[in-house]
Amino acid sequence: MKQIFPWIMFPIVLVAFMFNLLGLMNLFPRYITLPAFFITLYLFFYSLFYRKVFRGYRSSPRMKKG
Repeated sequence: MKQIFPWIMFPIVLVAFMFNLLGLMNLFPRYITLPAFFITLYLFFYSLFYRKVFRGYRSSPRMKKG
């Protein structure tokens, strides 16, 4: 699913970009189009570069030696 999500987000980014162009032509308000565009860009890049990182084993307080 993680490898499919960027391919789903790419057309959404393109639609948001076109919507943003309409906003720049004053056909839609920019305070709606700009946040929508940047939120979709953020989600696209987050889904593209997100990796699960091993952060080590967490030791419980019972396992510590005194």
